[in-house]
Amino acid sequence: MSKFIKSTIILIIGGLITKLMNMVIKIATTRLIGVEGMGLYMLITPTFMLLIALAQFGFPIAISKLVSENKKNNRLLVLGVIPISLFLNFLIILSLLILSPYLSNNVLKEPRTFYALIAIGLVLPFISISNILRGYFFGKEKMIPHVISNITEDIVRFIAIVVGVPIFLIKGLEYAVAFLVLTNIFSELTSILILFFFLPKNFKLEKKDFIPNKAYIKDILSISLPSTGSRLIGSIGYFFEPIIITYVLLKVGYSNHYILTEYGIITGYIMPFLLMPSFFTTAISNALIPTVSSAMANNQKEYAKGKINQALFFSLIIGVPITIIFMAFPEILLKAIYNTTVGITYLRILAPIFILYYIQIPLTSSLQAMGKAKAAMNGTLQGIIIKTIILYVFSSFKIGLWGLIIASSINIIYVTIHHLKCVYKSF
Repeated sequence: MSKFIKSTIILIIGGLITKLMNMVIKIATTRLIGVEGMGLYMLITPTFMLLIALAQFGFPIAISKLVSENKKNNRLLVLGVIPISLFLNFLIILSLLILSPYLSNNVLKEPRTFYALIAIGLVLPFISISNILRGYFFGKEKMIPHVISNITEDIVRFIAIVVGVPIFLIKGLEYAVAFLVLTNIFSELTSILILFFFLPKNFKLEKKDFIPNKAYIKDILSISLPSTGSRLIGSIGYFFEPIIITYVLLKVGYSNHYILTEYGIITGYIMPFLLMPSFFTTAISNALIPTVSSAMANNQKEYAKGKINQALFFSLIIGVPITIIFMAFPEILLKAIYNTTVGITYLRILAPIFILYYIQIPLTSSLQAMGKAKAAMNGTLQGIIIKTIILYVFSSFKIGLWGLIIASSINIIYVTIHHLKCVYKSF
């Protein structure tokens, strides 16, 4: 069995376990804070995703690619980037402390998101460090540490939510949502400790190793900057999504309660539901990056092409049957998972479109592994511009949140076709 297949199987099994646990966490969270609480949480989620992308700065992908090429001192590579990451996170925390009042009141137009925005800043350094360490293990194609840390992380987060959220709910819904964000500190810290435990014995932590190596940092930035650009563009688009929806729909006569509820249904129930199979394709993509990077570094283009084809084939084998199930039994599935049947029509329309999204994930990873992160960034940028224009225009037509459904669908179709063309042009 090839290393790529073995890594993929380990990641899929681990991903399945963590996905089931995430489902349990989602159910528990939904039942604890209700639809309004989920709407509030989903309102700050785009900001959270944007700041995670900015805080990570593409370092995990860069570390994974450089470690897989096996041409550098991995200890200096990993440890040297941590101080830079922490400094970047410090700047983000400082910015959040200053901007949170304005963001909550004037941008998100929901004052109750203030504490959750502050909480995001506190979580970011832990997420950044754990993902840098994961990048090392992905580069080494050692997937078991990642899987174990993920499972433990979810167990810790579930316990923290079940114990802590009811306590903070007594004080108010906004405090419960803020605590929901803060549970990531407990889970990510657990993950960091586990990943450190799995580091090789020669990976000794010495003070001098934390001093950034200029040549290494230059190589990291050459990969991380385009990767960050791609993620930031997607995150910025996601960040402006609720702002545009709220602004336009309020202008054409919809109530704030309607917008919050419907947006919460789509982003809190339907999108996570459709993204469930993506843990398979994400697992395939994570295993693909070191394999393709190593093959391209050794000029084995046909081997790299074969692995990309294999990854796309596996993604379709998983995505198509699951999509058929989603379309055939939406009511039963939504009732079983979320104890609600709201959003069935949204689910039926989006499900077939998401087949393309499932192959978009390995295509993006392929471009990054091939050193074509800039092409991925351009495709994402074009897709976001198209999506934003369509979202604004269609939201003006008084069709509720259907403007979001149409815009998201066109974005997925466009970006997937763009990435597909870019990948196969390279061979």
